[in-house]
Amino acid sequence: MADHRKHTPRNSASAPRSGRRKALMGTVWTLATVLVLGGAGAGYVYYKLNGNITSVNINGALGSDRPKNVDNGSMDILVLGSDSRAGQNAKYGTDEGTSRSDTAMVVHVYKGRKKASVVSIPRDTLIRRPVCTKGGETVPAQRLAMFNSAYEVGGPACAVKTVESMTGIRMDHYLEVDFSGFKHLIDQLGGVDITTTQPIHDAKSHLDLEPGQHTLNGEQSLGLVRTRHAVGDGSDLGRIKLQQAFIKALLDQIKSVDLFSSPKKLYDLADTSTKALTTDSELASVNKLRGFAEDLKGIDSKDMHMVTLPVQYDPNDPNRVLPIDTKARQVWRALRWDKPIPASATKGSAGDATGDAGKVVQNP
Repeated sequence: MADHRKHTPRNSASAPRSGRRKALMGTVWTLATVLVLGGAGAGYVYYKLNGNITSVNINGALGSDRPKNVDNGSMDILVLGSDSRAGQNAKYGTDEGTSRSDTAMVVHVYKGRKKASVVSIPRDTLIRRPVCTKGGETVPAQRLAMFNSAYEVGGPACAVKTVESMTGIRMDHYLEVDFSGFKHLIDQLGGVDITTTQPIHDAKSHLDLEPGQHTLNGEQSLGLVRTRHAVGDGSDLGRIKLQQAFIKALLDQIKSVDLFSSPKKLYDLADTSTKALTTDSELASVNKLRGFAEDLKGIDSKDMHMVTLPVQYDPNDPNRVLPIDTKARQVWRALRWDKPIPASATKGSAGDATGDAGKVVQNP
């Protein structure tokens, strides 16, 4: 495993909470804007927002079995989503009592905090899953496991360990965004403006959009980031393209919201954002999140380079993909050394050959 990372982590403790449905990192940028512009609040508000945050002690769970930190000024964050159908999320499918990571992105924030690269990891990628633990029990390694099974068998810590094993990069932070909280957040923002270039009709995600300009509410936004059958080649790779386009639209929308027009709106956004988040224990307070937010506030959608892990379809199963090892190493090596991802790293990947999925959604 590679030996290159950033600052030394601080130890803290907090218990995980299971059964949370996660969505996208746009919620994190919303919270960043709220905390930076509106301040952390005082008294009851500070206490209330702190109490909303759920955290996971990744450092305690993984100990020293991680890539080494090297201080090069960059920051890497694993943003994860899971497909739990428990609680309020039961309407989106049958609750089978387990969760898998439905959305996974490695967010690399470059030194200087002016730009970021985002690498989406397809959930159906077959990888070598390392030994993990769950409830004190050891879960053996598996040579060809679907990426999204790591969260299922060992929760957030196993997901982080798997990503670190794949990349050789230590994740500085871990973030999850709750499904229901994501919807409420979009509604409180007043929706997200997008332009579609073709119809999207997906019975599974309950989304019906004609070509043209739209302001998506929370339910429609959720449908868009879950859509796969109605765009491109109908695969998860096409859905990733939609998710990436939506994130950029959401970031642009956040910048246009007048957070000072209503103190109640400012508080409601902060309340919803903190309720929606699960973080590593190093970020589990409003003050720590505000410091994190300061690092992100200068990054606009135009400053984000979004790619998909270079993969090819598995010749033994067209519903699975395999990393293209030589190209994947190019991606992770670039991030490890805080460099831009070279275009050659993603050229020829199945993720860049998903029909017209990447052109379905445009920012207005």
